[in-house]
Amino acid sequence: MAGKGYWIGRVDVDDLERYKLYVEANAAPFREYGAKFLVRGGRFECVEGASRSRNVVIEFPSYEQAMACYRSPGYQAAIALRAPVSVIDLIIIEGHEGAQP
Repeated sequence: MAGKGYWIGRVDVDDLERYKLYVEANAAPFREYGAKFLVRGGRFECVEGASRSRNVVIEFPSYEQAMACYRSPGYQAAIALRAPVSVIDLIIIEGHEGAQP
């Protein structure tokens, strides 16, 4: 059975007002591909390594849907709004469906 897909992002925003345009633009592709925010900002403590000011974890029905959303024309247009006003580290990863410890 294929696992769910996840976006894990760490973001620093330089211009919050302009970043809001990205947030508005990403809503349609996120709906289209079944995105669900599990983490969106919120309190955190970096206990090891480096961090950015905002963190996000977005769940998709599958890894394929997560990749398709990222590559979609709608999300690529949203990136054009985000890129000038933020720095992001983003990975897309397949969830684990196997045995747990």
